[in-house]
Amino acid sequence: MAGLLEILRCNYPIIQGPIGALNSPRLVAAISEAGAFGMLALGFCTPEEVKKLVGEVRDLTDKPFGANLMIINPSNPEILKVLVEAGVTTVTTSVGSPSKLYPRIHELGMNGLHVLLSLFHAVKASKDGVDGLVVSGAESGGIRSVASESSTMVLIPLVVDHVKVPVVAAGGIADSRGYRAALALGAQGVQIGTRFIASEESPAPRAWKEAILACGDGGTMLLPMKEMNTKMRVIANKKMQELSGDPAIDLSQEYKFANAPKAWTTGDFDLFPAGAGQVAALIKEIKPVKAIIEEMIA
Repeated sequence: MAGLLEILRCNYPIIQGPIGALNSPRLVAAISEAGAFGMLALGFCTPEEVKKLVGEVRDLTDKPFGANLMIINPSNPEILKVLVEAGVTTVTTSVGSPSKLYPRIHELGMNGLHVLLSLFHAVKASKDGVDGLVVSGAESGGIRSVASESSTMVLIPLVVDHVKVPVVAAGGIADSRGYRAALALGAQGVQIGTRFIASEESPAPRAWKEAILACGDGGTMLLPMKEMNTKMRVIANKKMQELSGDPAIDLSQEYKFANAPKAWTTGDFDLFPAGAGQVAALIKEIKPVKAIIEEMIA
């Protein structure tokens, strides 16, 4: 069975956490140029949009990079062809059953890592033929389930004990301490989201980066999103804190996920709060991607 670095074909087992609103070829290329694994977030992109994005990344680097596919996107078969033609050999997948897409991934000679939040889904995905798992602990930013969740410290060794494929740890990792801890728990690598948002190459608006730097202990909250039957970990700004203190207010009605792309590209976090993991409390400086990665693996 291939190890993680053999699958990724990069120098360091550090994967960029893909964020649709920050789909920046410049950031992806910078991460790959620094020896880690940059990732595009393809969501519901069309094959034409994907071709443009991967072309822009390829104009900036010849290093390996990947992309995250939402399994429920009906355009995935065509998207996979575009990725293969661009020399992409590894993808991550999320939001759906791996059994639906992995036969095609393997037919094309590609590898796939499935993103999940629980031991149950990890065991199921490993039986569905995935090449690896990205296991996201409860402290992670981004979309979370409505179920009770385990922290990275508990979830990673739990999954490692039950599967044979490589495991990537996500959630609560921003520096060399978190990186080394993840490896000690049995993971072969890490996926980093919030720390790369607060990088010099990140296209996130200044307000988002500053919100991360200002986030303290307990500064994030889980925002319910009833229309998607999920939650999202976000940085609670003054407006959200005030609204959450009123038991008569339904936060899921005050904030709609459809507004997140506009909020995250403009910095208007009264429209929708800034996404971030709990690890934001450890981030106190905006650095170049290369410096972040070098510190992490030192």
